[in-house]
Amino acid sequence: MKRSLTRIRSWVMESLLAERDFRCLWLSSTISSFGGQITMLALPLTAVVMLDATPTQMGVMAALEALPFALFSLQAGVFIDRLRKLPILIAGDVFIGCVLAAIPLMHFLHLLTMHVLYAVGFALGIAFVIVGTAAQVYLTHLAGRKRLIEANSLFTASDSLARLTGPGLAGILIQLLSAPLAILADCFGFVLSFVLLLRIRSVEAAPVAQRQFAFWSEIKAGLALVRSHAILRVLSVCAGGWFFLFQGFLTLETLFASRQLGLSAGQIGAAHMLGGGGAMLAAVLASRLTKRLGMGAPVLLGITLSGASWIMIASIGRSPHAFWLLGLGLFLFDLGVTTYWINFSSLRQSVTPDAMLGRMTATMRFFTVAPAPFGAYLAGWLGEHIGLASTIALLGGCTMLLGLGALLLTDLRRVPDMSTRHVMTSPSATVAESG
Repeated sequence: MKRSLTRIRSWVMESLLAERDFRCLWLSSTISSFGGQITMLALPLTAVVMLDATPTQMGVMAALEALPFALFSLQAGVFIDRLRKLPILIAGDVFIGCVLAAIPLMHFLHLLTMHVLYAVGFALGIAFVIVGTAAQVYLTHLAGRKRLIEANSLFTASDSLARLTGPGLAGILIQLLSAPLAILADCFGFVLSFVLLLRIRSVEAAPVAQRQFAFWSEIKAGLALVRSHAILRVLSVCAGGWFFLFQGFLTLETLFASRQLGLSAGQIGAAHMLGGGGAMLAAVLASRLTKRLGMGAPVLLGITLSGASWIMIASIGRSPHAFWLLGLGLFLFDLGVTTYWINFSSLRQSVTPDAMLGRMTATMRFFTVAPAPFGAYLAGWLGEHIGLASTIALLGGCTMLLGLGALLLTDLRRVPDMSTRHVMTSPSATVAESG
């Protein structure tokens, strides 16, 4: 026992967690992740159970949550490159907490409708566009490029822990308090996150002035970087296709589990807890997998595995085993998507110069998430016309084809671990040159 504790203490002292500012950022993100698990379950259950939403209405809600990525991602990247990132994160916590508080307030006033959920989803989408981009750039600042895999693995591990325990807590809160009131717990989480961010003392370097360039010229610079850089270009195409399909699955998942499988809020939350084990496993294995396969191959592996998991979930029928089968499907999904995300985010950060990180991240998010609203609405429409299970199976098959196509038609599988190399200064660098 003492030996194990000594090893854990030694690992912590050698890891990024030994650095106070990184630890505050990590704790802030961890708390937000736990709260996010509550909202992720409570928001769609509010629509499905309390407001009796149709698949098409669920598609509209999911589409509005993703629409800000198409509308504001490129502009957000320019502003983030011009500003310090920490104040953006702090302001974002305040804004998100206030937006979420609108749901229990409207519920208390008996004014809660699908249109309120549409507005909340859209406002949250705007916040996630800005705060999510700033957070990824700020993480690179605190961790340094050579430790990006370690940093992303730590963040993903805490997110996995949230997935492992948060949905179960969310399910219990929803059954005891109702879904709108459970969202209040997430609001309190953002208060704690806000306090932790205020404790960070690291001073960011002032962003390089770009006043000689017009606003749209800076947006074009971000677009040109992604378009001309072989690795970023391929990643954007793969991620854009995957997000289109993922948003469709996300639209129908809760509806499928609640109405077709007959699971309660608590059971759906517990199934997501089982899924979180897959995310935790992927986070633990991330560094070893990257050293063995490079950064590109795990991206393709994760895409393919996520598609296979959706096909498995779609095949579940209403039975005494439905809960366990859904948990297994979500385990495989979280294993795949976490493997994909750690290497995807680390790779794109590794090959981008510091001065372009904000615009690169925003541009990549634009290309990858902009198609998502159409995927959400289309999945909702298909779910209403051909059935929930058939639509989810179709999404899974298309996702597996996407992974196979990228494997056969691109050189992404050959991209090595780029975190140990110097950042490429030429945006036209190719995959071959990176090898």
